[in-house]
Amino acid sequence: MLTAGVLWLLSGLSTPLPAGVRQGLIVAVALLAALRDAGKLSLRLPQNARQIPQDVLRRHLACGALQFGFELGTGVRTYVSASTPYAMAVAVLLSGGSYAPALAAGLGFGVGRALTPALRRLSGNGKRWDDMLARRLTGMTVLCSVLIATVACAIFR
Repeated sequence: MLTAGVLWLLSGLSTPLPAGVRQGLIVAVALLAALRDAGKLSLRLPQNARQIPQDVLRRHLACGALQFGFELGTGVRTYVSASTPYAMAVAVLLSGGSYAPALAAGLGFGVGRALTPALRRLSGNGKRWDDMLARRLTGMTVLCSVLIATVACAIFR
C-alpha cells in the first residue's frame, strides 16, 4: 500500500498529459511487459535484486514479518522476476490522480502475496503445488500484463 500510495501522490504530475497519451503509455508498457514475460523480448528491469535474508524472520517473528512485508512490498530489497509489477506501477503513476488504481493495486498485491503461501499450505502437497505453479507462471504473468492493458483501455474510454 505504501508504494501504491507514493505512486498515487506522484500521479498528479501526469494530469497535464491528455488522457489518450496516458492510456497509450500504460497500454504500451503493459504490452512490453507481456512480451518480456512471454520470452519474446529481452528487457532488463530496474531492481535491487537481493533476497530478503531469513534472519529477518528469525530475530522476532512479528517485527520480522512486518519488515519482510515492507521490504518485499516496496521493492527495497527483493528480486522481481515478473514485469507485471512494473506495468502496474506505470498504470498507477499515469492514472491521473484517481486513488482507485492505487488502492486496487495495493490491495491486490497484498492479497496475492498472502494467498500464495496460504494456498500452497492448503494444497496438502507443497511440491506438487510448486510444480503446478512453475508450469503456469509464465501464462499467469503474461495474462496479468494483458489485463492491465485491457483495463486501461476500458477506464480511459
